[in-house]
Amino acid sequence: MSKLPLKDIQGNQQGEYDLREDLLVFDKGTQAVHDVVVAMRAKARSGSASTKTRAEVAGSGSKPWRQKGLGRARSGTKQSPIWRGGGVAFGPKPRSYEKRLPKKVARLAFRRAFSEKVASGEVLVLSDLSLSEPKTKQLNDILKRLGLTGKTLLLVESIDANLKLAARNLAEIEIKHAKDLNTYDLLRYSNIIVVKSGMESIEMRLGAHSGS
Repeated sequence: MSKLPLKDIQGNQQGEYDLREDLLVFDKGTQAVHDVVVAMRAKARSGSASTKTRAEVAGSGSKPWRQKGLGRARSGTKQSPIWRGGGVAFGPKPRSYEKRLPKKVARLAFRRAFSEKVASGEVLVLSDLSLSEPKTKQLNDILKRLGLTGKTLLLVESIDANLKLAARNLAEIEIKHAKDLNTYDLLRYSNIIVVKSGMESIEMRLGAHSGS
């Protein structure tokens, strides 16, 4: 069993959370993590850059000047890419940057990234988390008592209104449902806090991955 620190919102040690060793993987998956992060960042691109071709630029269809006799280079249209105000040759058009990855690669990447977080001691389990008021100070005090600094991801089974409002003014804190945790999240945040009730969702995903 791998042992994860288990604390309450006062920062007091409540024992340890046992995580099955067979859910973690360290001997493979480094390339999978890289591929998944590249794919996720590529998918996030809007792909909306667009330029006009010579066929789309407004302008007359007549020749600027006659073909011969002027000593000038021949030209057939003012929409030519070599003219100022003309179309763009080989310019960008709206496109999708999405990359397809096998499901097994995505599963392995998640499992490896989570394993590395556990091994580095950056995963903390909270016995429970509830705020009496939607106060940023309450949540900030909890984080201070836990001794956490830097970017922190807080994973819960369900997000209540008080918690959502309390976290929105903390720039380095993000709250997500535990079931929505992904590989990129695990790399972006220095600290991962999981409320105990949300660990079940993560273990189910790790268990499904381990059989792939």
